[in-house]
Amino acid sequence: MRRRTGLAMAGVVALAWGEWVNWRWSRALVGNRPGASEAVVVLGYRNPRSTANFINRWRVRAGIRSLDADGTRDVRVVFSGGATGNGATEAQVMADYARSVLEFDGTLLLEEQSATTWENIANVIPLLEDVDRIKIVSQPAHALKARAYLRRQRPDLAERLVRADDYRPGEWPAGKPLLALYGLWTLRGLKADERKVSHPRT
Repeated sequence: MRRRTGLAMAGVVALAWGEWVNWRWSRALVGNRPGASEAVVVLGYRNPRSTANFINRWRVRAGIRSLDADGTRDVRVVFSGGATGNGATEAQVMADYARSVLEFDGTLLLEEQSATTWENIANVIPLLEDVDRIKIVSQPAHALKARAYLRRQRPDLAERLVRADDYRPGEWPAGKPLLALYGLWTLRGLKADERKVSHPRT
């Protein structure tokens, strides 16, 4: 009985830790910048088939729900990702899913050359120059890494970063501890000030 109770408590702690770590990452390197135009950048995940896999489907949904709800902004969605197989690029696969399944009829732009997160950011920069607000969508650790890369490549554009809706409490509950562990490994190259939770003024 004690062993089962201990395992249950350990499970609860792991779930809470996973939520907390992903929550922190989703709030790092973002502000509360106002503006009339917005770009939502959705980063692709390796997708060798011609239809969107589970990860890319989730990222597209998170990107669409990250759009400003008031409908008054000049908004574009940018899908970023090159080819990872013999089929369409990650960007095209995500765009097809957004159009055909989610019935998104807004402005879509594709960046289809990138093979790494650093390239994702470098290649979408020309599509972000004229917007007031930038949201980067992926799993929280990956999105934070991309925001840090934008900060390194174009600190002026990084000043325009705001939160995307790619973290929600209770979403992927069992997976969040694993995502947190993997995220700690992938973010090991970030500096302390690139991990710090932002406290934007309201």
